[in-house]
Amino acid sequence: MDTPTGQSIIEVVLPGPEATAAFARKLVKVLAPGLVVYLRGELGAGKTTLVRGFLQAAGFQGRVRSPTYTLVEVYPGVAHFDLYRLADPEELEWLGARDYFGGETLCFIEWPEKGEGVLPAPDLIIELTRVGEGRRLTVSVHSERGEKILEKLKCP
Repeated sequence: MDTPTGQSIIEVVLPGPEATAAFARKLVKVLAPGLVVYLRGELGAGKTTLVRGFLQAAGFQGRVRSPTYTLVEVYPGVAHFDLYRLADPEELEWLGARDYFGGETLCFIEWPEKGEGVLPAPDLIIELTRVGEGRRLTVSVHSERGEKILEKLKCP
C-alpha cells in the first residue's frame, strides 16, 4: 500500500473552546503512542488549546503550560513542542528532541516548519484557521498509521 500524502482529510467547524475540547476528547480515543502530529495555524488559532483539551481528556490533572518559551513540555506519554521561537532546527538536537520520536511518546508539534530537516514526518497534520469567532479544524493524513486514525475519527 502506498503511503498517503495528505490527500485524506476531514474538516470540522469548532464554534468555540467547548467544541475544541469536545474534538480533543475524540482525539484521546484514537491517537496512539509514537504518533507525530503537526499542529498548524496562526498565533492564537487554538493549537495549545487543543493540546490542553487532549491532556485534560486523557486524565492529566496538573497545569498544562504552553511550551512557547521552553520549546517542549512533557506529560505522561505526551510531548508538546512549540517551535515558534526556534532560531535554528539544530537547536532540537541540543534539546534531545529525537529521544521523543519513534518510541512510546505521542508528539504534538506546533510550528513544525521551524524544525524542518530534523523533525520526523508527521502521521497527521491538524490545521486550525479562524472562521468568525470559531475555528475550522482540518486533519490531513501523512502516513498509513495516520490513515487508520482518520478512519476512526470519521466514525461517530
